[in-house]
Amino acid sequence: MLITYYWPPSGGSGVQRCLKFAKYLLRFGWQPVVFTAGNAKYPVYDHSLEKEVPSGIEVLKVPAREPHDLYNRLIGGGEKQTHTGFIKHEKKESALEKLAVWIRGNLFIPDSRKFWIRPSVRFLEDYLKKNPVNLIFSSGPPHSAHLIALRLKEKISVPWVADFRDPWTGIYYYRKLRHSRWADKLNRKFENQCLNSADKVVVVGKTMKHDFEIVTSKPVHVITNGYDPEDYKNIENRRPERFRITYTGMFFRDQNPVELWEVLGEMKKQVPGFSEDLEICLAGRADREIIESIRSNNLDTNLKLYGYVIKSELPQIQADSVLLLLSINRVENASYIITGKIFEYLAVQRPVLAFCPENSDVDNIIKESGSGWTVKFNDKERLTEVIREIYGKYKDGALNLVKSDIGKYSRLELTKKLAVLFDETMD
Repeated sequence: MLITYYWPPSGGSGVQRCLKFAKYLLRFGWQPVVFTAGNAKYPVYDHSLEKEVPSGIEVLKVPAREPHDLYNRLIGGGEKQTHTGFIKHEKKESALEKLAVWIRGNLFIPDSRKFWIRPSVRFLEDYLKKNPVNLIFSSGPPHSAHLIALRLKEKISVPWVADFRDPWTGIYYYRKLRHSRWADKLNRKFENQCLNSADKVVVVGKTMKHDFEIVTSKPVHVITNGYDPEDYKNIENRRPERFRITYTGMFFRDQNPVELWEVLGEMKKQVPGFSEDLEICLAGRADREIIESIRSNNLDTNLKLYGYVIKSELPQIQADSVLLLLSINRVENASYIITGKIFEYLAVQRPVLAFCPENSDVDNIIKESGSGWTVKFNDKERLTEVIREIYGKYKDGALNLVKSDIGKYSRLELTKKLAVLFDETMD
């Protein structure tokens, strides 16, 4: 049984991991039964992903009562959806928004989907007694999914693998939730219970594995995110007419590579022809501060905004680029963050420019695969050298496709690795 909050028609990155596991597990002898929320409030929707749900698999749903509508009415947000558990990515918060974040951090533990736990456990306890499964796999965040699995394990003796796409108390926005000492203690208690009660723990990166191994004696295994080769089999390889730098996906304020816009603005003034060649493409929802930052550096005429793009259309947009931009959140524990975007970028074989900490998981993946350049936050001097080098290669026709062995990041291979882990858990 695969327990996940994010499931089609959810769009965005959160849905990809479990959807692809469900898609390929059948090839390795495991029949998934999916359990998800019946009326989930997703930040973005992508109905095209419903076509990827394997035919014949059972999808169970229990409604999740969520406070997002109340929150939006409280701040006057209308139908606009919130992200990362009520954390807004705009620069300023109103008094009401601060109150809402405090309520989220202290009354909704472990997250705003807590009201989904009890009815789900009741439903699944009855279902599993009538329809036994060999193993439970829960994926979070939201970590309420793990608490559902924890409660089931307490009631029904069944092996459990807990999958952490992001840390729990180590997540980059955890401190912004204004937890009281009591709330922080309860979060850490739940986290420790899950880590120590699961038969095996899965994480997406080596940094998270290292930190989890400090607090649990249970085996911690790394299964990264990845790319699905089927998503990229029909892309056309054509030389971009302009020096196109592309970012795809959600682009939050704390990811803003201000130094990049400054360097590009300066090159427009200094390098002949650069202004005509340059095109900055943002395919996804970008924070307004990022847009303002681009425009303030005289790059408005070079900017192309796609808005939200469904998953099936992203590969060609990525492939039509000279350079793919990756910008990790500029937060204290940024080394944890491994956005699934990096593997999609590797799949289209276009060079990557990544802003990330040195020796972070992302930095190591790019260097290991030889897929591009990494720049530390605020290192404008190196960034200038890198951009000029890349542009020079582009003008000389010497910026080639990145040919590296990335097969281990295919969703098929990653699912095979998960299936082996399932088999070992059953032994």
